[in-house]
Amino acid sequence: MDERSEDLELLPATRRALRHRLAVAQSEGRAPSVVAAVVRGGEVVWEGSRTCVEGHGPDGDVQYRIGSISKTFTAVLVLRLRDEGLLTLADRLEQHLPGTGAGEVTIAQLLAHTGGLAAETPGPWWERTPGDMRPELADVLGAEPFKHTPGRRFHYSNPGYTLLGSLVEALRGKPWEEVLRAEVLEPLGLSRTSGWPQAPHAGGWAVHPWADVMMPEPLEDLGLMAPAGQLWSTTRDLARFADFLLRGDERVLGAETVREMRTSAAPPEPGADLGYGWGVQLAADGARRLVGHSGSLPGFVAGLWLSEADDVAAVVLANCTSGVPASTVAADLVGIVAEAEPRIPEPWRPFLEADRVALELCGPWYWGTSAQVVRLKADGSLELGPVGAAGRSARFRAEPDGSWTGLSGYYAGESLRAVRREDGSVSHLDLASFVFTREPYDAEAPVPGGVDPQGWRGIG
Repeated sequence: MDERSEDLELLPATRRALRHRLAVAQSEGRAPSVVAAVVRGGEVVWEGSRTCVEGHGPDGDVQYRIGSISKTFTAVLVLRLRDEGLLTLADRLEQHLPGTGAGEVTIAQLLAHTGGLAAETPGPWWERTPGDMRPELADVLGAEPFKHTPGRRFHYSNPGYTLLGSLVEALRGKPWEEVLRAEVLEPLGLSRTSGWPQAPHAGGWAVHPWADVMMPEPLEDLGLMAPAGQLWSTTRDLARFADFLLRGDERVLGAETVREMRTSAAPPEPGADLGYGWGVQLAADGARRLVGHSGSLPGFVAGLWLSEADDVAAVVLANCTSGVPASTVAADLVGIVAEAEPRIPEPWRPFLEADRVALELCGPWYWGTSAQVVRLKADGSLELGPVGAAGRSARFRAEPDGSWTGLSGYYAGESLRAVRREDGSVSHLDLASFVFTREPYDAEAPVPGGVDPQGWRGIG
Protein backbone atom coordinates (compact mmCIF):
# COMPACT_ATOMS: atom_id res chain seq x y z
CA MET A 1 0.00 0.00 0.00
CA ASP A 2 1.46 3.38 -1.02
CA GLU A 3 1.61 6.40 1.29
CA ARG A 4 -1.33 8.16 -0.36
CA SER A 5 -3.57 5.10 0.04
CA GLU A 6 -2.61 4.87 3.69
CA ASP A 7 -3.51 8.55 4.15
CA LEU A 8 -6.94 8.04 2.56
CA GLU A 9 -7.91 4.83 4.34
CA LEU A 10 -9.97 5.52 7.44
CA LEU A 11 -9.08 4.16 10.84
CA PRO A 12 -11.39 1.54 12.39
CA ALA A 13 -12.50 3.97 15.11
CA THR A 14 -13.47 6.56 12.51
CA ARG A 15 -15.40 4.00 10.49
CA ARG A 16 -17.29 2.92 13.58
CA ALA A 17 -18.13 6.55 14.45
CA LEU A 18 -19.54 7.04 10.94
CA ARG A 19 -21.54 3.82 11.18
CA HIS A 20 -22.88 4.85 14.59
CA ARG A 21 -23.99 8.29 13.35
CA LEU A 22 -25.85 6.75 10.44
CA ALA A 23 -27.47 4.12 12.66
CA VAL A 24 -28.70 6.79 15.07
CA ALA A 25 -30.11 8.81 12.17
CA GLN A 26 -32.07 5.84 10.81
CA SER A 27 -33.30 4.73 14.22
CA GLU A 28 -34.29 8.10 15.66
CA GLY A 29 -35.55 9.36 12.30
CA ARG A 30 -37.56 6.15 11.78
CA ALA A 31 -36.52 5.94 8.13
CA PRO A 32 -37.16 2.88 5.96
CA SER A 33 -33.56 3.21 4.80
CA VAL A 34 -30.59 5.57 4.88
CA VAL A 35 -27.46 5.31 2.71
CA ALA A 36 -24.30 7.40 2.90
CA ALA A 37 -20.84 7.86 1.45
CA VAL A 38 -17.75 9.82 2.47
CA VAL A 39 -15.17 11.14 0.00
CA ARG A 40 -11.63 12.09 0.95
CA GLY A 41 -8.89 13.10 -1.45
CA GLY A 42 -11.20 12.50 -4.40
CA GLU A 43 -11.95 8.87 -3.48
CA VAL A 44 -14.87 7.21 -1.72
CA VAL A 45 -13.36 6.03 1.58
CA TRP A 46 -16.50 4.88 3.36
CA GLU A 47 -19.99 3.68 2.48
CA GLY A 48 -22.74 2.70 4.87
CA SER A 49 -26.45 2.03 5.06
CA ARG A 50 -29.18 1.16 7.56
CA THR A 51 -32.60 -0.26 6.80
CA CYS A 52 -35.73 -1.56 8.47
CA VAL A 53 -35.63 -4.69 6.29
CA GLU A 54 -33.89 -7.55 8.08
CA GLY A 55 -30.75 -8.74 6.34
CA HIS A 56 -30.96 -6.17 3.56
CA GLY A 57 -29.35 -2.79 2.99
CA PRO A 58 -29.05 -0.46 0.01
CA ASP A 59 -25.63 0.19 -1.43
CA GLY A 60 -24.09 3.11 -3.28
CA ASP A 61 -25.72 2.07 -6.55
CA VAL A 62 -29.35 2.41 -5.37
CA GLN A 63 -31.14 5.51 -6.60
CA TYR A 64 -32.97 7.95 -4.30
CA ARG A 65 -34.66 11.19 -5.26
CA ILE A 66 -32.38 14.12 -4.44
CA GLY A 67 -34.80 17.06 -4.63
CA SER A 68 -33.14 20.47 -4.61
CA ILE A 69 -29.63 19.13 -5.15
CA SER A 70 -30.96 19.17 -8.74
CA LYS A 71 -30.57 22.97 -8.58
CA THR A 72 -26.81 22.62 -8.32
CA PHE A 73 -26.78 20.62 -11.56
CA THR A 74 -28.91 23.32 -13.23
CA ALA A 75 -26.50 26.01 -12.04
CA VAL A 76 -23.61 24.10 -13.63
CA LEU A 77 -25.42 24.19 -16.99
CA VAL A 78 -26.01 27.95 -16.72
CA LEU A 79 -22.36 28.62 -15.85
CA ARG A 80 -21.31 26.56 -18.86
CA LEU A 81 -23.35 28.96 -21.02
CA ARG A 82 -21.61 31.88 -19.29
CA ASP A 83 -18.15 30.41 -19.77
CA GLU A 84 -18.91 29.84 -23.47
CA GLY A 85 -19.81 33.52 -23.87
CA LEU A 86 -23.48 32.91 -24.68
CA LEU A 87 -24.60 35.09 -21.77
CA THR A 88 -23.34 37.08 -18.81
CA LEU A 89 -24.65 36.72 -15.29
CA ALA A 90 -25.60 40.42 -15.37
CA ASP A 91 -27.94 39.82 -18.32
CA ARG A 92 -31.64 40.28 -17.68
CA LEU A 93 -33.65 37.12 -18.29
CA GLU A 94 -35.67 38.98 -20.93
CA GLN A 95 -32.60 39.17 -23.18
CA HIS A 96 -32.58 35.40 -23.66
CA LEU A 97 -36.02 34.20 -22.57
CA PRO A 98 -38.59 36.88 -23.41
CA GLY A 99 -42.21 36.95 -22.40
CA THR A 100 -42.02 35.32 -18.97
CA GLY A 101 -43.39 38.24 -16.99
CA ALA A 102 -40.28 38.11 -14.82
CA GLY A 103 -37.79 39.31 -17.42
CA GLU A 104 -36.34 42.10 -15.27
CA VAL A 105 -34.46 39.67 -13.01
CA THR A 106 -30.84 38.95 -13.85
CA ILE A 107 -29.38 35.51 -14.30
CA ALA A 108 -27.14 36.10 -11.29
CA GLN A 109 -30.18 36.91 -9.15
CA LEU A 110 -31.91 33.71 -10.23
CA LEU A 111 -28.81 31.63 -9.43
CA ALA A 112 -28.48 33.18 -5.97
CA HIS A 113 -32.22 33.37 -5.11
CA THR A 114 -32.16 37.16 -4.94
CA GLY A 115 -34.61 37.75 -7.80
CA GLY A 116 -37.53 38.44 -5.48
CA LEU A 117 -39.64 35.62 -6.94
CA ALA A 118 -42.10 33.57 -4.91
CA ALA A 119 -40.79 30.53 -3.05
CA GLU A 120 -43.40 28.22 -4.58
CA THR A 121 -45.78 28.01 -7.52
CA PRO A 122 -49.42 29.13 -7.27
CA GLY A 123 -52.05 26.44 -7.00
CA PRO A 124 -51.69 22.95 -5.48
CA TRP A 125 -48.36 21.85 -3.98
CA TRP A 126 -46.17 21.29 -7.04
CA GLU A 127 -44.07 18.54 -5.44
CA ARG A 128 -47.12 16.31 -4.98
CA THR A 129 -49.05 17.04 -8.19
CA PRO A 130 -48.29 16.14 -11.83
CA GLY A 131 -46.27 18.59 -13.85
CA ASP A 132 -48.87 18.77 -16.62
CA MET A 133 -50.95 20.90 -14.22
CA ARG A 134 -48.36 23.62 -14.97
CA PRO A 135 -47.78 23.31 -18.74
CA GLU A 136 -46.53 26.90 -19.26
CA LEU A 137 -44.17 29.23 -17.40
CA ALA A 138 -47.19 31.43 -16.68
CA ASP A 139 -48.61 28.54 -14.65
CA VAL A 140 -45.34 28.27 -12.69
CA LEU A 141 -45.04 31.99 -11.98
CA GLY A 142 -48.67 33.05 -11.65
CA ALA A 143 -50.11 36.51 -12.16
CA GLU A 144 -47.93 38.07 -9.45
CA PRO A 145 -44.54 36.31 -9.54
CA PHE A 146 -42.68 38.78 -7.31
CA LYS A 147 -42.73 38.82 -3.53
CA HIS A 148 -39.80 41.24 -3.14
CA THR A 149 -37.94 43.83 -5.19
CA PRO A 150 -35.32 42.01 -7.31
CA GLY A 151 -31.83 42.22 -5.87
CA ARG A 152 -32.86 43.40 -2.41
CA ARG A 153 -32.80 40.20 -0.37
CA PHE A 154 -32.31 36.44 -0.43
CA HIS A 155 -35.61 34.57 -0.85
CA TYR A 156 -35.34 30.93 -1.87
CA SER A 157 -37.32 30.38 -5.07
CA ASN A 158 -38.16 27.08 -6.74
CA PRO A 159 -39.80 28.82 -9.74
CA GLY A 160 -36.56 30.78 -10.22
CA TYR A 161 -34.74 27.56 -11.06
CA THR A 162 -37.53 26.57 -13.44
CA LEU A 163 -36.71 29.79 -15.30
CA LEU A 164 -33.02 28.84 -15.38
CA GLY A 165 -33.89 25.41 -16.77
CA SER A 166 -36.04 27.03 -19.45
CA LEU A 167 -33.15 29.40 -20.21
CA VAL A 168 -30.87 26.40 -20.79
CA GLU A 169 -33.44 24.85 -23.12
CA ALA A 170 -33.87 28.11 -25.04
CA LEU A 171 -30.14 28.56 -25.68
CA ARG A 172 -29.36 24.89 -26.33
CA GLY A 173 -32.52 24.09 -28.28
CA LYS A 174 -32.93 20.80 -26.39
CA PRO A 175 -34.75 19.58 -23.26
CA TRP A 176 -33.08 20.33 -19.93
CA GLU A 177 -32.48 16.71 -19.04
CA GLU A 178 -30.99 15.92 -22.46
CA VAL A 179 -28.57 18.84 -22.12
CA LEU A 180 -27.70 17.77 -18.58
CA ARG A 181 -26.92 14.22 -19.65
CA ALA A 182 -24.72 15.24 -22.58
CA GLU A 183 -22.85 18.10 -20.89
CA VAL A 184 -22.53 17.02 -17.24
CA LEU A 185 -23.63 13.49 -16.41
CA GLU A 186 -21.81 11.63 -19.18
CA PRO A 187 -18.52 13.58 -18.95
CA LEU A 188 -18.40 13.07 -15.17
CA GLY A 189 -19.40 9.41 -15.40
CA LEU A 190 -22.65 9.88 -13.45
CA SER A 191 -24.45 7.02 -15.16
CA ARG A 192 -26.85 6.45 -12.26
CA THR A 193 -28.26 9.99 -12.20
CA SER A 194 -31.49 10.51 -14.12
CA GLY A 195 -34.75 12.38 -14.26
CA TRP A 196 -36.82 9.25 -13.73
CA PRO A 197 -35.97 6.32 -11.45
CA GLN A 198 -33.97 3.43 -12.84
CA ALA A 199 -33.71 0.12 -11.00
CA PRO A 200 -32.45 -0.48 -8.44
CA HIS A 201 -34.14 2.45 -6.71
CA ALA A 202 -35.79 3.12 -3.36
CA GLY A 203 -39.48 3.81 -2.94
CA GLY A 204 -40.54 7.00 -1.18
CA TRP A 205 -42.45 6.67 2.11
CA ALA A 206 -44.32 8.86 4.57
CA VAL A 207 -43.85 7.67 8.16
CA HIS A 208 -46.68 8.51 10.57
CA PRO A 209 -45.45 11.09 13.08
CA TRP A 210 -47.05 9.38 16.11
CA ALA A 211 -47.14 5.70 15.12
CA ASP A 212 -44.67 3.24 13.66
CA VAL A 213 -46.56 2.81 10.42
CA MET A 214 -46.00 4.24 6.95
CA MET A 215 -47.56 4.70 3.53
CA PRO A 216 -46.09 5.22 0.05
CA GLU A 217 -45.77 8.75 -1.32
CA PRO A 218 -46.94 9.48 -4.89
CA LEU A 219 -44.29 9.65 -7.59
CA GLU A 220 -44.81 12.64 -9.86
CA ASP A 221 -43.08 13.96 -12.96
CA LEU A 222 -42.48 17.62 -12.11
CA GLY A 223 -42.63 18.86 -15.71
CA LEU A 224 -41.31 22.42 -16.01
CA MET A 225 -40.24 22.31 -12.35
CA ALA A 226 -37.76 19.51 -13.08
CA PRO A 227 -34.65 21.79 -12.96
CA ALA A 228 -35.59 22.63 -9.36
CA GLY A 229 -35.95 19.10 -8.02
CA GLN A 230 -36.55 16.24 -10.46
CA LEU A 231 -33.34 14.21 -10.28
CA TRP A 232 -32.69 10.75 -8.88
CA SER A 233 -29.14 9.73 -8.01
CA THR A 234 -26.94 7.49 -5.88
CA THR A 235 -24.38 8.14 -3.18
CA ARG A 236 -21.59 7.02 -5.52
CA ASP A 237 -22.66 9.40 -8.29
CA LEU A 238 -23.10 12.27 -5.85
CA ALA A 239 -19.70 11.50 -4.33
CA ARG A 240 -18.17 12.07 -7.77
CA PHE A 241 -20.24 15.21 -8.17
CA ALA A 242 -19.07 16.55 -4.79
CA ASP A 243 -15.47 16.05 -5.84
CA PHE A 244 -16.21 17.91 -9.08
CA LEU A 245 -17.61 20.83 -7.06
CA LEU A 246 -14.30 20.93 -5.20
CA ARG A 247 -11.79 20.48 -8.02
CA GLY A 248 -13.64 21.17 -11.27
CA ASP A 249 -13.26 19.25 -14.50
CA GLU A 250 -12.30 21.01 -17.73
CA ARG A 251 -14.79 18.88 -19.64
CA VAL A 252 -17.60 20.52 -17.67
CA LEU A 253 -16.41 23.55 -15.63
CA GLY A 254 -12.87 24.54 -14.72
CA ALA A 255 -11.54 24.95 -11.20
CA GLU A 256 -11.96 28.74 -11.23
CA THR A 257 -15.64 28.51 -12.11
CA VAL A 258 -16.49 25.94 -9.43
CA ARG A 259 -14.58 28.12 -6.97
CA GLU A 260 -16.85 30.97 -8.07
CA MET A 261 -19.87 28.73 -7.43
CA ARG A 262 -18.64 28.21 -3.87
CA THR A 263 -18.31 31.96 -3.20
CA SER A 264 -21.15 33.76 -1.44
CA ALA A 265 -23.38 35.61 -3.90
CA ALA A 266 -26.27 36.30 -1.54
CA PRO A 267 -26.22 37.34 2.13
CA PRO A 268 -27.77 34.95 4.62
CA GLU A 269 -31.17 35.48 6.15
CA PRO A 270 -31.09 36.44 9.84
CA GLY A 271 -30.21 33.38 11.88
CA ALA A 272 -29.00 31.47 8.82
CA ASP A 273 -25.48 30.38 8.05
CA LEU A 274 -23.24 31.89 5.37
CA GLY A 275 -25.57 32.59 2.47
CA TYR A 276 -25.81 31.15 -1.02
CA GLY A 277 -23.42 30.90 -3.95
CA TRP A 278 -24.24 30.00 -7.55
CA GLY A 279 -26.50 26.99 -7.01
CA VAL A 280 -24.94 25.93 -3.69
CA GLN A 281 -25.67 26.61 -0.06
CA LEU A 282 -22.93 27.87 2.26
CA ALA A 283 -22.97 26.82 5.90
CA ALA A 284 -20.81 26.84 9.03
CA ASP A 285 -20.30 23.86 11.29
CA GLY A 286 -18.41 25.49 14.12
CA ALA A 287 -15.27 26.91 12.53
CA ARG A 288 -15.64 24.62 9.51
CA ARG A 289 -16.96 26.14 6.28
CA LEU A 290 -19.21 23.82 4.28
CA VAL A 291 -20.51 24.04 0.72
CA GLY A 292 -23.26 21.87 -0.72
CA HIS A 293 -27.02 21.54 -0.85
CA SER A 294 -29.92 19.88 0.90
CA GLY A 295 -32.83 18.31 -0.90
CA SER A 296 -36.30 16.96 -0.23
CA LEU A 297 -39.35 15.76 -2.11
CA PRO A 298 -42.27 13.76 -0.73
CA GLY A 299 -40.77 10.42 0.27
CA PHE A 300 -37.13 11.49 0.18
CA VAL A 301 -34.52 13.70 1.90
CA ALA A 302 -30.93 14.28 0.83
CA GLY A 303 -27.80 16.12 1.90
CA LEU A 304 -24.44 16.79 0.23
CA TRP A 305 -21.70 18.80 1.95
CA LEU A 306 -18.01 19.32 1.35
CA SER A 307 -15.23 21.01 3.28
CA GLU A 308 -12.57 22.42 1.00
CA ALA A 309 -10.11 22.93 3.84
CA ASP A 310 -10.39 19.28 4.94
CA ASP A 311 -10.81 17.81 1.43
CA VAL A 312 -13.75 15.77 2.76
CA ALA A 313 -17.29 15.44 1.41
CA ALA A 314 -20.29 13.39 2.51
CA VAL A 315 -23.61 12.38 0.95
CA VAL A 316 -26.66 11.10 2.84
CA LEU A 317 -29.90 9.88 1.19
CA ALA A 318 -33.05 8.57 2.90
CA ASN A 319 -36.46 7.48 1.65
CA CYS A 320 -38.76 9.24 4.10
CA THR A 321 -40.63 12.54 3.82
CA SER A 322 -39.33 13.76 7.19
CA GLY A 323 -37.62 12.53 10.31
CA VAL A 324 -34.04 12.09 9.11
CA PRO A 325 -32.14 15.41 8.95
CA ALA A 326 -30.08 14.20 5.99
CA SER A 327 -28.33 17.53 5.53
CA THR A 328 -27.27 17.66 9.19
CA VAL A 329 -26.12 14.05 9.14
CA ALA A 330 -24.00 14.67 6.04
CA ALA A 331 -22.36 17.63 7.77
CA ASP A 332 -21.76 15.47 10.83
CA LEU A 333 -20.06 12.79 8.74
CA VAL A 334 -17.71 15.42 7.29
CA GLY A 335 -16.92 16.61 10.80
CA ILE A 336 -16.28 13.10 12.14
CA VAL A 337 -13.61 12.42 9.53
CA ALA A 338 -12.08 15.90 9.60
CA GLU A 339 -11.73 15.94 13.37
CA ALA A 340 -10.70 12.33 13.93
CA GLU A 341 -8.21 12.29 11.07
CA PRO A 342 -7.03 15.79 10.17
CA ARG A 343 -5.89 16.25 6.61
CA ILE A 344 -2.22 15.43 6.09
CA PRO A 345 -0.73 18.30 4.11
CA GLU A 346 1.08 17.76 0.86
CA PRO A 347 4.88 17.85 1.11
CA TRP A 348 6.36 21.29 0.68
CA ARG A 349 8.25 21.64 -2.58
CA PRO A 350 10.08 24.66 -3.96
CA PHE A 351 8.45 26.60 -6.77
CA LEU A 352 10.89 25.89 -9.59
CA GLU A 353 9.33 28.15 -12.19
CA ALA A 354 9.06 31.35 -10.19
CA ASP A 355 8.51 34.40 -12.38
CA ARG A 356 11.24 37.00 -11.80
CA VAL A 357 8.73 39.84 -11.62
CA ALA A 358 6.52 38.00 -9.14
CA LEU A 359 9.53 37.16 -7.00
CA GLU A 360 10.50 40.82 -7.01
CA LEU A 361 7.19 41.70 -5.34
CA CYS A 362 7.59 39.24 -2.47
CA GLY A 363 8.32 40.38 1.05
CA PRO A 364 7.16 43.18 3.36
CA TRP A 365 5.14 46.19 2.25
CA TYR A 366 3.36 48.89 4.19
CA TRP A 367 -0.10 50.32 3.77
CA GLY A 368 0.39 53.45 5.83
CA THR A 369 1.81 52.02 9.04
CA SER A 370 0.19 48.60 8.62
CA ALA A 371 2.77 45.91 7.90
CA GLN A 372 1.76 43.63 5.01
CA VAL A 373 3.53 40.81 3.23
CA VAL A 374 3.34 39.45 -0.30
CA ARG A 375 4.04 35.75 -0.82
CA LEU A 376 4.40 33.81 -4.07
CA LYS A 377 2.42 30.57 -3.92
CA ALA A 378 3.24 27.30 -5.67
CA ASP A 379 0.37 27.77 -8.16
CA GLY A 380 1.87 31.08 -9.36
CA SER A 381 -0.59 33.30 -7.51
CA LEU A 382 0.35 36.06 -5.09
CA GLU A 383 -0.99 36.25 -1.55
CA LEU A 384 -1.21 39.60 0.23
CA GLY A 385 -2.06 39.84 3.91
CA PRO A 386 -1.21 41.56 7.18
CA VAL A 387 1.80 40.53 9.24
CA GLY A 388 0.89 38.92 12.55
CA ALA A 389 -2.62 40.36 12.76
CA ALA A 390 -6.11 39.87 11.43
CA GLY A 391 -7.07 41.95 8.44
CA ARG A 392 -7.68 41.98 4.72
CA SER A 393 -6.04 39.05 2.95
CA ALA A 394 -6.42 38.06 -0.66
CA ARG A 395 -4.96 35.97 -3.45
CA PHE A 396 -4.15 37.44 -6.86
CA ARG A 397 -3.93 35.89 -10.31
CA ALA A 398 -1.36 37.08 -12.86
CA GLU A 399 -2.73 38.79 -15.98
CA PRO A 400 -1.01 39.04 -19.39
CA ASP A 401 -0.50 42.81 -19.03
CA GLY A 402 1.60 42.35 -15.89
CA SER A 403 -1.14 43.24 -13.42
CA TRP A 404 -2.71 40.92 -10.86
CA THR A 405 -6.45 40.40 -10.28
CA GLY A 406 -7.86 39.73 -6.81
CA LEU A 407 -9.51 36.33 -6.38
CA SER A 408 -10.80 36.49 -2.83
CA GLY A 409 -11.68 38.65 0.11
CA TYR A 410 -12.01 42.43 0.07
CA TYR A 411 -9.86 42.76 -3.04
CA ALA A 412 -11.75 40.22 -5.19
CA GLY A 413 -11.87 41.59 -8.74
CA GLU A 414 -9.57 44.52 -7.93
CA SER A 415 -6.36 45.15 -9.85
CA LEU A 416 -2.91 45.09 -8.23
CA ARG A 417 -0.12 46.81 -10.16
CA ALA A 418 3.58 47.32 -9.52
CA VAL A 419 4.49 50.95 -10.35
CA ARG A 420 8.09 51.36 -11.45
CA ARG A 421 10.61 54.18 -11.37
CA GLU A 422 12.51 55.30 -14.45
CA ASP A 423 15.33 52.87 -13.63
CA GLY A 424 12.86 49.95 -13.64
CA SER A 425 12.85 49.35 -9.89
CA VAL A 426 9.51 49.03 -8.10
CA SER A 427 8.41 52.25 -6.42
CA HIS A 428 5.18 50.99 -4.90
CA LEU A 429 2.15 48.76 -5.36
CA ASP A 430 -1.15 50.28 -6.41
CA LEU A 431 -4.23 48.35 -5.27
CA ALA A 432 -7.72 49.84 -5.55
CA SER A 433 -6.30 53.35 -4.90
CA PHE A 434 -4.24 52.10 -1.93
CA VAL A 435 -0.48 52.66 -2.11
CA PHE A 436 1.79 50.00 -0.60
CA THR A 437 5.39 51.07 -0.01
CA ARG A 438 8.56 49.30 1.08
CA GLU A 439 8.90 51.65 4.06
CA PRO A 440 6.08 53.11 6.15
CA TYR A 441 4.99 56.34 4.45
CA ASP A 442 7.93 56.32 2.06
CA ALA A 443 8.62 59.94 1.12
CA GLU A 444 9.85 58.83 -2.32
CA ALA A 445 6.49 57.26 -3.20
CA PRO A 446 3.23 59.06 -4.13
CA VAL A 447 1.51 58.47 -0.79
CA PRO A 448 -2.01 59.97 -0.92
CA GLY A 449 -2.05 63.17 1.12
CA GLY A 450 1.72 63.42 1.04
CA VAL A 451 4.31 62.78 3.75
CA ASP A 452 5.27 65.32 6.40
CA PRO A 453 8.61 66.76 5.26
CA GLN A 454 10.04 66.59 8.80
CA GLY A 455 9.57 62.80 8.78
CA TRP A 456 9.36 60.60 11.83
CA ARG A 457 10.06 62.18 15.22
CA GLY A 458 9.34 62.03 18.92
CA ILE A 459 7.23 64.30 21.11
CA GLY A 460 8.63 67.63 22.24
